[in-house]
Amino acid sequence: MATHAVIDVGTNSVKMHVAAVRDGRTEVLGDFTEVTRLGEGLHETGELSDEGIARTADTVSSFHAKALELGAETVVAVGTMALRSASNTKAFTDVVRERCELEVEVVPGEEEARLSYLAVLSGLGTAEGRVVVFDTGGGSTEFIFGEGEGIRERFSLNVGSRQPTEEFCKSDPVTESELGAMLDSLDGEFDRLKEGVDSLVGMGGTVTSLGAVQHQMKVYDPDVIQGSVLTLGEVERQMEMYRSRTIDGRRETVGLMPKRADVILAGAAIVMTVMRKLGANELTISDRGLRHGLFYDRYARGRKTTPQ
Repeated sequence: MATHAVIDVGTNSVKMHVAAVRDGRTEVLGDFTEVTRLGEGLHETGELSDEGIARTADTVSSFHAKALELGAETVVAVGTMALRSASNTKAFTDVVRERCELEVEVVPGEEEARLSYLAVLSGLGTAEGRVVVFDTGGGSTEFIFGEGEGIRERFSLNVGSRQPTEEFCKSDPVTESELGAMLDSLDGEFDRLKEGVDSLVGMGGTVTSLGAVQHQMKVYDPDVIQGSVLTLGEVERQMEMYRSRTIDGRRETVGLMPKRADVILAGAAIVMTVMRKLGANELTISDRGLRHGLFYDRYARGRKTTPQ
């Protein structure tokens, strides 16, 4: 048996997947998420804030210690959009290295997209026809266009929930005119999406949060979320609900992590925009993400393992 851990350092949150590969099966030992807002203010300053660096480094160090407690022989940490774009990324990676002797690998956008597609295939299997998988985070949204196990195209757009929140959502609650301006901007940002699809799969904290709210989950259950369906009508309903509530009011929403209350409106707007652009009336939710795809790619792929 070999146990490994993958830590995903995102713009809005840090996530960790720990699992053991044993007797042809992948046994999950733990999956953890902590909202740290590493990318807070990045759009305006181009830099990671000292506070964001400290919060996120604390969490990475804590996760690293937890992974070792669970018996991980190797711990890999990867960073995404915030670390790709910040001018002071080295300040963060140096702190992490000093705290726990862990090197944070900054993953290119297209590689992030590829790993996200692998996460879907390892969790949901393949779908018939044209499939689009999208993973929207705090700082970017990755797209993978595929058919079966083959990838036709993949790309990353530098827009996630954090930047439009800071740019457009000035009032509390957000006004209809502010929402309209944000939607107009997102329509242009996602103009590259023009073709129809047979199957749409959504992943990332925004999509799973929308699913948790739909199911009114007081305690998040990944088994319920994985493979569940989210309709365009439900996304539109939640988006208007978040727009009409203050941030404090959103924190009371059953199923929503309180720390996501400030960015969930922009996240829902991104999901709605993607669905409308692709002509999809519904999407399938994948609870798996970059960390699962990287684990599969490095430690389980080609070993005839089955996720458990």
